[in-house]
Amino acid sequence: MAEVKLRPAVRGDLPRLTEIYNYYVVNTPITFDLKPLTVHQRARWFDEHAGKGRHQMFVAEDAGRVVGYACTGPFRDKAAYDTSVETSIYCAHDAKGRGIGGMLYGALFDSLENEDIHRLLAGITIPNDASIKLHRRFGFTEVGVFSECGRKLGGYWDVVWMQRPLRLAAVP
Repeated sequence: MAEVKLRPAVRGDLPRLTEIYNYYVVNTPITFDLKPLTVHQRARWFDEHAGKGRHQMFVAEDAGRVVGYACTGPFRDKAAYDTSVETSIYCAHDAKGRGIGGMLYGALFDSLENEDIHRLLAGITIPNDASIKLHRRFGFTEVGVFSECGRKLGGYWDVVWMQRPLRLAAVP
């Protein structure tokens, strides 16, 4: 197994990022998109999430192939929400369970350390034990559940919302 390398996302990653995301669109309730998206459709999303400042995106590469990404993006479009960002993380379905998600979140959160961010927020379709475990490991706590708020794959799905401050208090 080659060493996994982390780096900021670039526009040339967009086709692979779309491919990773579309697997979850088609096969799982993890995202509430119902139809696969094109690279063109994901371009605006990329521009909102990859860059400098509060909204950044990191990718993980294994043997030159992107196998996952983590990003922060706008939570809501009202100015008072600017210091709250929503986090998102996806690993290629054939790369899960290798610690890549933890590496990505570590790099992303380290990069955000000096940004004007107060809260990191995450909405997770449940059940998704692996994602909840990852978020808890990084200091997120559950703040509520929206029940049956999304309909996909013949059923209704709950979403648990988790949050953490960007800067965690030091443990004595």
